[in-house]
Amino acid sequence: MRSPEETLKILDVFKKKDANPPSELEYTNAYTLLTAIVLSAQSTDKGVNKATKELFKIADTPQKMLALGLDGLKEHIKTIGLYNNKAKNIMEMSRLLVEKHDGTVPHDRAALEDLPGVGRKTANVLLNVWWNEPTIAVDTHVLRVTERLDMCDGRTPLAVEAEMEKILSDEYKRHFNHWLVLFGRYICKAQKPDCANCPVAGFCKSPDKR
Repeated sequence: MRSPEETLKILDVFKKKDANPPSELEYTNAYTLLTAIVLSAQSTDKGVNKATKELFKIADTPQKMLALGLDGLKEHIKTIGLYNNKAKNIMEMSRLLVEKHDGTVPHDRAALEDLPGVGRKTANVLLNVWWNEPTIAVDTHVLRVTERLDMCDGRTPLAVEAEMEKILSDEYKRHFNHWLVLFGRYICKAQKPDCANCPVAGFCKSPDKR
């Protein structure tokens, strides 16, 4: 594992390239963002955006989603992987938001994680993007990049999150996920990483390096 100072140097490269990276998911409010994050599990953001473009025009609140119904939701998201299970979770999530939270998305991690289809990563992304909280969401891109760049010893989402919590300031925490996700999505890809165009290649000693 490299030193915390070296890890910060890597993040400084990403910061210099894009100090405030946005989410690539398209949304209009906290509910549509939460729904989009749930749909994005094991799916691409571009695929989710394509499916939700028309969906969010008619179902941008939990009440409207419930009115649309399960079959109506499935028709909109059938191009997304695991859409049957995701549709069931979104409908149940919407029902609980109406029954327990007056139709609003709670600004509370525990309450979010009690919702169907919402785990720690999803809650962290929502808290980070919508409320600008310094939460560290760890997905497959983040796991791959932290391992390849030897940024921490952890090899599970919780372990990586815990180690980064100790190293990073709130400023870095707010952007950590997006920096690594975008880097992992377009440069440090699982298959055929684009090492020739990698801005942090000098730090990398991974056996995957080309």
